[in-house]
Amino acid sequence: MAQRFKILSKEELAPSVKRIVVSAPLIARKAQAGQFVILRVDEPGERFPLTLVDWNPAEGTIMLIFQEVGVSTKKLGLLQVGDYIEDIVGPLGNPTEIKHYGEVVVIGGGVGTALIYPWVRALKKAGNCITSILGARTADLLLLEKELSQLSDELHISTDDGSKGFKGFTADVLRNLLEQGRRFDLVMAAGPVPMMRAVAELTRPYRMKTIASLNPIMVDGTGMCGGCRVTVAGKTQFACVDGPEFDAHQVDFRELTNRLRTYQEEECRALQRLALDD
Repeated sequence: MAQRFKILSKEELAPSVKRIVVSAPLIARKAQAGQFVILRVDEPGERFPLTLVDWNPAEGTIMLIFQEVGVSTKKLGLLQVGDYIEDIVGPLGNPTEIKHYGEVVVIGGGVGTALIYPWVRALKKAGNCITSILGARTADLLLLEKELSQLSDELHISTDDGSKGFKGFTADVLRNLLEQGRRFDLVMAAGPVPMMRAVAELTRPYRMKTIASLNPIMVDGTGMCGGCRVTVAGKTQFACVDGPEFDAHQVDFRELTNRLRTYQEEECRALQRLALDD
């Protein structure tokens, strides 16, 4: 009988954003920062990727954070403690290169904040000085603020509407730091593609090593569907198997942005069907 994955805890972090802890001993034993899993909520469901936010090898658990935006994540959000997820495969993707860099700035926008948490934890453990920049549209949508505050040497918050912290975008906060003369040995960004692109353009003139996680464009997560093709340094790469982290200065963000729109019509029709079924 195939293994199924029991939900052990569930909580709402923000409107439509949930955090679950799932029993998955084999995945918890091998997980590293930067990796992800592929889920299938039920037998007829589609496969989709989620970042590994945290894991506990001793307890055999993994933590996932997701936003209910499509049919599959909405179905996942309907599951309760004690329910089972049909399939979880992982850990997948190349782990983050964790070492002592020195001064590191880590930037997370929206649900991308879930991805930067394992980065910050691992980089801090390696002895780096961490500046974290956390952003969201509004204060209610800020994620993991307490957890990141405890791990970071310095934490900056931005909200689009100014309801908390700096009024503006995470890239604006980074720009202010750079204009103040701050220099970083590593810059890491995860979140909406426009945000990662803005970060890359800000750090390019300074020649700062900048890493972007291209999780937002992954579909199948195993390199078979080709949906996550991206051009990096003039060569075709697949975000799921060659990444998900790439040199942000080498990524063709224009092509990547266009690729994100590939399945918009299909996603809209699927959401309409789900609403009719309800």
